[in-house]
Amino acid sequence: MTEKQSILELNSTMMRNTYKLEGEGSTGSCFLIGKPLKDDPTRANLVLVTAAHVLEQMKGTAATIYLRKKQDDLFMKFPWGIRTRQGDNPCWIKNRSGLDVAAMYVALPTDIDCQLLPITMLADNKILTEFEVHPGDEMCCLGFPLGFEANEAGFPILRSGRVASFPLVPTEKYKSFLLDFQVYRGNSGGPVYFVETNRSYAGATHISRIQFITGIVSRACSVKESIIGLYEKKEQEHPLALAVIVQAAYILETINQLPELE
Repeated sequence: MTEKQSILELNSTMMRNTYKLEGEGSTGSCFLIGKPLKDDPTRANLVLVTAAHVLEQMKGTAATIYLRKKQDDLFMKFPWGIRTRQGDNPCWIKNRSGLDVAAMYVALPTDIDCQLLPITMLADNKILTEFEVHPGDEMCCLGFPLGFEANEAGFPILRSGRVASFPLVPTEKYKSFLLDFQVYRGNSGGPVYFVETNRSYAGATHISRIQFITGIVSRACSVKESIIGLYEKKEQEHPLALAVIVQAAYILETINQLPELE
């Protein structure tokens, strides 16, 4: 597949590139990205990216990704089976640092609606520093909360939240950050990205659009309360409406762990 380097409008591109992933015992979100061929960087292999626990919690050897086709002006959802394990061996690679990111090569039909994202869209220390990404910045996230879809075509739900922790760099130390939005089952594995026009950084306002992927939804934050009674002790969990986002640098790290293909 040819790697599409020109992303004109990231909101629509990400919407069309995010899918529901479902298997026995687990449902989550995923997105596709292109890993350039070593001998021909203008071409790329399809890589599916999601949260590692989405795949780890699936039973069996297969999962379903709900793809979309476009006919005339209509999008139509259709399920496509992918292999997740060969026997007991996973077909995916989990991040070597133990973070909640997984990546795997996938073979998909050539006529699906897919705007392939290049790995150059993944933010690193340089990008986060150059554009002075900071607490209070708004980021978008896509996913399928409780498996819910935006419409019959199976598009994800777009939501947003503000960066709720500090600092973000260096990513070698701050491997994740907090985003102020409510996480539900099914959001895990969804992409988080940043889009802004006329941003102020480096002491000036720049008339341009800045857009890049900043991370992946891992889990919700919550606080456990121990309640001790006369005859029993129990724990109660209080959700904080905060999401843990694994930094995009570790999406790239995980993709780079995949073996090279022809």
